Amino acid sequence: MDEFIQEFLIEGGEILDQLDRDFVDFEKNPNSKELVARIFRAVHTLKGTGGTIGLKKLESVNHVGESILSRMREGKLSVNASITSALLKMIDVDRQLLASVESTGEEGDIDLSGIIQSLNAILTAGESSTSVAPPPAMLGEILIEQCAVDPASVLEAREVQRSGDARLIGEILVQNGAAPPNAVQDALQTQSENHDDSANSSIRVDVNLLDKVMNLVGELVLARNQILQFTSNQKDAAFQSTAQRLNLITTELQEGVMKTRMQPIGNVWNKFPRIVRDLSTSNGKSVRLEMEGTQTELDKTIIEAIKDPLTHIVRNSLDHGIETPAEREAANKPPQGLLFLRAFHEGGQVNIEISDDGAGLDLDAIRAKAIERGVLPPQQAAKMSDREIANLIFMAGFSTAQKVTNISGRGVGMDVVKTNIEKIGGTVDVSSVRGHGTTLKIKIPLTLAIIPALIVTTGGDRFAIPQVSLVELVRLEGKAAESGVEMIQEAAVYRLRGSLLPIIYLNRELKLTGKGNVDEDGAINIVVLQADGRQFGLVVDGINDTEEIVVKPLRKQLRGISCFAGATIMGDGKVALILDILGLAQRASLAGESSGHVAAVVKEGLAEGDEKRESWLLFRVGVSGKLAIPLSMVSRLEEFDRKTIESSGNRQVVQYRREIMPLVSVAEALHIPTHATCEGPMQVVVHATGAGSVGLVVDEILDIVDQHISITRKSDTACLLGSAVIQQHVTDLLNVPQLIMSIAGEGRTA
Repeated sequence: MDEFIQEFLIEGGEILDQLDRDFVDFEKNPNSKELVARIFRAVHTLKGTGGTIGLKKLESVNHVGESILSRMREGKLSVNASITSALLKMIDVDRQLLASVESTGEEGDIDLSGIIQSLNAILTAGESSTSVAPPPAMLGEILIEQCAVDPASVLEAREVQRSGDARLIGEILVQNGAAPPNAVQDALQTQSENHDDSANSSIRVDVNLLDKVMNLVGELVLARNQILQFTSNQKDAAFQSTAQRLNLITTELQEGVMKTRMQPIGNVWNKFPRIVRDLSTSNGKSVRLEMEGTQTELDKTIIEAIKDPLTHIVRNSLDHGIETPAEREAANKPPQGLLFLRAFHEGGQVNIEISDDGAGLDLDAIRAKAIERGVLPPQQAAKMSDREIANLIFMAGFSTAQKVTNISGRGVGMDVVKTNIEKIGGTVDVSSVRGHGTTLKIKIPLTLAIIPALIVTTGGDRFAIPQVSLVELVRLEGKAAESGVEMIQEAAVYRLRGSLLPIIYLNRELKLTGKGNVDEDGAINIVVLQADGRQFGLVVDGINDTEEIVVKPLRKQLRGISCFAGATIMGDGKVALILDILGLAQRASLAGESSGHVAAVVKEGLAEGDEKRESWLLFRVGVSGKLAIPLSMVSRLEEFDRKTIESSGNRQVVQYRREIMPLVSVAEALHIPTHATCEGPMQVVVHATGAGSVGLVVDEILDIVDQHISITRKSDTACLLGSAVIQQHVTDLLNVPQLIMSIAGEGRTA
């Protein structure tokens, strides 16, 4: 029986969550027979199962609610706001009873007289009867259906139970001689089968057990990494094959265990319809809630971490964001406000957006409050962008509310929201338009247990950079290494495709010994990262490789160091620290409130004419012919094995990303003599068109340059725009669309 009660507590919680949503929907769609039938069945299950296992209070309160729903189902009673509120209060009482049973094993001394009186008042409205007949237990209903006992005997046994008899209803019926023992056994079997049928497709597993399995899989991944590193130095083919098999199995096991921990974000959002309904009613507002992407999955740990922050944001939107119907109509808006929740996967992260069409943030009031509290000097506040001013709401204790309500306005909450989201490696940003609404955008990782990371080396130590923060890698060699990094007002920057990229040195930030700016070949390795919506370059001694790492939390002695997010064990058994990219950027004054100076330096460092700079791809065709095309026209740079080149009609093609891509020889199209051999890979510039991709075959890809180009000589050939001096060499500028059109017309390819 204890096991049955535990299972009912879990099932009962799920039923109550569903009832919250169904009651809110039913209030909006009062004529839905399907909804009222589903609600009736759910309440009937709570009542019947509660009575079977001896939860008398749960049974009695749900019996009255079931009677109301029965009249609704028969069309004798219509739903309204007061009835819905009373039934929702019944659900709240059910939760209290189940919570008491879970913690103490008993229903406790919860007073039901108030809720039962409210529900009975609904029943007696317009009816002569003032009482409700005692319900038969679920087992009794089965016995009646099987014609094993008459209804009067079941009601009599139920009254005995109500008088304080602790015996189950089946025992009372047998001992009273009202039902034969074999009939009760058959009814119990039927009841058990009915319960089992609903659980055949799934199995409940304790979260602690899942966490333990996840930890073991993490250790297995570490052991796998060590074996693979050891295998790379071995020549035994059988051993290598076994290691690869272990790698495959470990990867599949890891994916399987990760899936068992994944839950749809709808599990968090499911309680929002009830919250929106209750707060709208209490505040005299009309709000429509729309949700998109409820099946977007996250790790259970992250689901638990974002539950409270999301709830606070929703409550804030209802309290401060959306106006009353009268205020909205005065502003030429529809009287009903909209709260829109959206979730989707992008770039290995989950994006969550919470938008409302309310009054929006009063940026002037926020700016004035910041100046009043001494957070910002007036001169700096005047120069800050609207986005930067809006994000001041995440400061501790910051509030512009004129009064404190039971929902918000005490100056606590939004800072906690930001802190809790950043603890799990996420970011939060707010944008608002006065009079039109506010949108909060949250980005969080899919999981925290095992993540892909880039391994870098600085000062002889290895560090892991979560791949979700990685944008690109830049390597400066030769003269570029000597002059690539510039100093503007003591701030290091690098000109990356026409934009100034702030640069920080990892060895300096961590106070490590090491070269910090060049590797053994004299090159500079820059890892371009993104934090708080801004990009910056991290200079490291060396870049190793990407691999999946198992995240281990830091001990409390190290948790206060903002630039570390955790640790991992590498394949050789040594520990590598995981960099907290946002913390590192804040430490270097590149993110958050302290980034204003760096942004000003970057803006000031852009020379006149820099905004006209454009990125160009340089390549060689023929012996010495140099050509260039705008980098914006390049989708990818590829090398194809010449054995993979095929023919289609009179064209050369290659199978590329599930499509057949035609190849165009630039040398042949421009009638340039070439001494290219048929050996080695074919270098191809992929250009995307509306009809698909086209591959431009070149002899050698040379470089990417950022330069404002002035055409110094026009071309007589339609396929060329003209010529310009790039890197001190005369370079022809290719007219890519015209080249492709001319080749298509002549039917020639590479």
